[in-house]
Amino acid sequence: MSFHWSIAWFGYLLTLGAIPHILLRNKPPVSTLAWIWAVILFPYVGTLFYFVFGTERIERKKLRARREMAASGARSERRVTAFTRTLLDELPDPERAAVELLNNINELAVSSVQSTRLLVGGAQFFSALGQRIDEAREHVHIEFFIWRDDARGRELREHLIAAAKRGVEVRVLVDQIGSFGLRRSFFDPLCEAGGKFAWFRTAHPLRNRWTFHLRNHRKLQIIDGRIAFVGGMNMAREYAGEDPEVGPWRDVQIELTGGVAKRLQMTFADDWFFVTEEKLLEKHYYPQPVVPQKYLVQSMPDGPDSPDDPIQMSMVYLLNSARHRVWLTAGYFVPKEPLLTALELAAARGVDVRLLVSEKSDHPLLVNVGRSYYEELLRFGVKIYEYDKGINHAKVTLIDDKWLMVGSANFDIRSMRLNFELNVAVRDPERAAELEAVLAHDFDLDSRPIVLEEFLVRPWSQRLKESLLRPLAPLL
Repeated sequence: MSFHWSIAWFGYLLTLGAIPHILLRNKPPVSTLAWIWAVILFPYVGTLFYFVFGTERIERKKLRARREMAASGARSERRVTAFTRTLLDELPDPERAAVELLNNINELAVSSVQSTRLLVGGAQFFSALGQRIDEAREHVHIEFFIWRDDARGRELREHLIAAAKRGVEVRVLVDQIGSFGLRRSFFDPLCEAGGKFAWFRTAHPLRNRWTFHLRNHRKLQIIDGRIAFVGGMNMAREYAGEDPEVGPWRDVQIELTGGVAKRLQMTFADDWFFVTEEKLLEKHYYPQPVVPQKYLVQSMPDGPDSPDDPIQMSMVYLLNSARHRVWLTAGYFVPKEPLLTALELAAARGVDVRLLVSEKSDHPLLVNVGRSYYEELLRFGVKIYEYDKGINHAKVTLIDDKWLMVGSANFDIRSMRLNFELNVAVRDPERAAELEAVLAHDFDLDSRPIVLEEFLVRPWSQRLKESLLRPLAPLL
């Protein structure tokens, strides 16, 4: 047998080995067939691409650590505190049942907080975070998708170095792909001061990890286990609108003070253990609230290690539960079918559904993909606005008059399927009213409405671009 025939036969043996693996993954039928055809038609390249990009799930070594933390008394994922129980008992029966369902979807008991603060724009967030770090007494845990070596990134590093020098435990976790170009040496001064730094990476051959396209998109900061920040902002100057090449930038983070910080600490502890194998077991990382709490908060961690897509399921349920209003902003809008249907059904039953999408984006191809869904949504009565003042990167949802959701998850396939994400749903009428004012301003003054009749006569070339890019959405 010639050398060329040997290469060909080996390629088809790889294909025969890959096909059972694809079938056993139980992907959606279209995805399964697409990958099977890819490995058949392109024996080497298709198989390589499948094992690099086709794996959407990852098993994390966290179960033993979770058991040890639970046994230590530090963690109690499913236990509702007395303060939270008081707030639940005050809810009307339908709303209490809704909260209990969110508990079950996310496999985390609802928690509560003493206070909340909505931070709109990077300048507000960076100032608030720096102040809290300066006030920290025990520990500071920081998790970002993007961290740049610019004025803002260096400023936060100095806050952390000062905290470490006065004896505060400092841990920083940054996604290696999201922060591509940032050198590890950037954090050397922090480590020399006593802090700790780690890259989050799902591709690590020495640990038998080969999933190059799965990313930690979470933005989570925890101070002393009592204060937490969650939202869409990373650590870079563009998030404060200070990059002249990018221009104005709209984003939202929420500060939560109270019991939910303990829940969110568990998420950080799992991520930190995944990359460092250090177990955060001590009780001081998970303090119990000592004063009555005022607002309910449901934590929603999600990722490729969560087989049930809890953020997507939670969003679908909240959309289906809305009575008169759903206003949302999507940094990137490429919805999966359940979310698309939930938006359409909400509008069809008379709910005021408004969607704000950024006309300008740091990923411009996704803008075209998102527009391929506009016609269908507009016909059902969804009101769509394109933010044209700059980049709107916020991921917030307002449901009726009491609930708001803030987090890192975009309304797209990557967030719902491939990334590690974190959202929180907060029952706080005051913050809901504040978010209503922010969104009303964006709808009325900083955006242009998409009108169905005008949208239908857009150029044929634009329609073709949208349709060609739509199947590639998971890779963009």
